Amino acid sequence: MPASLLFYAESMLFKSKSRTSAVALSTRPSILAILVAWLASSLSIACMAYLSQVSDQPLVLGSFGASCVLLFGFPDAVFSQPPNLIGGHVLCSLIGLGFLKFLGPDWWCMALAVGTALAAMLATRTVHPPAGSNPVIIFLTQPDWQFLWFPTLSGALVWLCLSRIYLKIALKAH
Repeated sequence: MPASLLFYAESMLFKSKSRTSAVALSTRPSILAILVAWLASSLSIACMAYLSQVSDQPLVLGSFGASCVLLFGFPDAVFSQPPNLIGGHVLCSLIGLGFLKFLGPDWWCMALAVGTALAAMLATRTVHPPAGSNPVIIFLTQPDWQFLWFPTLSGALVWLCLSRIYLKIALKAH
């Protein structure tokens, strides 16, 4: 790499680092809060898996594991709020399915689907980072349109209910 190009890249990296608004994680939660979050996330995954098994409907989506981290580890974060949880998952799955069905299962379609999903979440203010992986999951599994309802919407609604129950319990624990 030419020296001038390397200098430019390093200066851009330095500028981006100096302008960041990243905030360090807050202090470590209490042991009780950690245990409640652990129990809630474990029980929620178990509940989702059980409901999926007895209803014979897919309610578990790979990105829901990361949603679990946000909902039970950072329940006050903007990414954990109901419009972000529901809107992010539904929007990203809809975009992933649209790209898959109308443009095909090519690698570049998957890349455009992920980028479009991010742009749509930003534009609609429904960013939920775990949902950004939904188009990738869709391209890997190639489901039909039913995927939008099961597991995406139904699963996100169950997560919303479970996280609200958790919040009520967690508030009593503090």
